[in-house]
Amino acid sequence: MATTERIGVVGVGRMGANIARRLKDVGYTISAVYDVRPEAAKEIGQELGAEVAPTLARVTELSDVIITVVTDDKAMRTIYATSGDSLLSGAKGKLFINAATITPQVHVDVEKLAEERGAQSLEGSMASSIPQAREGTLYLMIGGRKEAFERATPILEKMSSSLTYVGKAGEAAKVKALVNMVMNINTAGLAEGLGLGEALGLDLTMLRQVFSQTGAGSRVLVTDGEDMQNRAHDCYFSAAHAAKDSGIAVALAKEAGLSLPLAQATKAQFDRMVTEGLGELDKSGIAELTFKSRRAREKTPA
Repeated sequence: MATTERIGVVGVGRMGANIARRLKDVGYTISAVYDVRPEAAKEIGQELGAEVAPTLARVTELSDVIITVVTDDKAMRTIYATSGDSLLSGAKGKLFINAATITPQVHVDVEKLAEERGAQSLEGSMASSIPQAREGTLYLMIGGRKEAFERATPILEKMSSSLTYVGKAGEAAKVKALVNMVMNINTAGLAEGLGLGEALGLDLTMLRQVFSQTGAGSRVLVTDGEDMQNRAHDCYFSAAHAAKDSGIAVALAKEAGLSLPLAQATKAQFDRMVTEGLGELDKSGIAELTFKSRRAREKTPA
């Protein structure tokens, strides 16, 4: 696919906006942007010289490829509605790349709707964060028809440092759910380890160094350990998203007839953050629940 292809972006929050910036940098025309928050769309539209589309149908009209980065299943079904304003309007010949972490079945349904209108659809699940979106070094897991993947590959390669074609629609979303489930478990476990370390009077810098050289080491230790220690919870991946993604994995486990106690406990912790108004903190903010020196959040059982 040549960079003459026009790209529209729906959902220009932290990830969507930085994907758009990256693709603009490497020569693609960002033809249109759309967001439920008009001010966000206006800001990135002015920056990139893209039309701030008043409707979803207008994004499709102006674009050859539409990248969507929305929040959840409901938002995804809304932008692909079968009536009213929808990306499906005039979709023949278009390619949709859907990057949200959502339920696998929704990707399957969207592919069917797109194909009924002569369009193509891919899931482009992302296993990285905001800096990687801006730098074009995302790790991408792709699901959908092989011919759609081949068409999209030049764009996907500019967005990523590595990508894996997983298989048919819905399969990449399953893999992404498992990635985030394990990441969230690791995050919650690290927060408990550091919280207990502080309660025992241990030096946390030393403790993190020991963790890094032992079986307690993890990617999460690298990305979140210092932030947990220093209470630096600028958002790269929110606690609210962690709660949602763990919920997807727990639901998949239930469908498969499995009990996942660690995943369930982790989801409960991130749900608690949301309930306590901490959902927009980075997932590292789960340490606020485990450090004794921080806010008392629940009574300790006698």
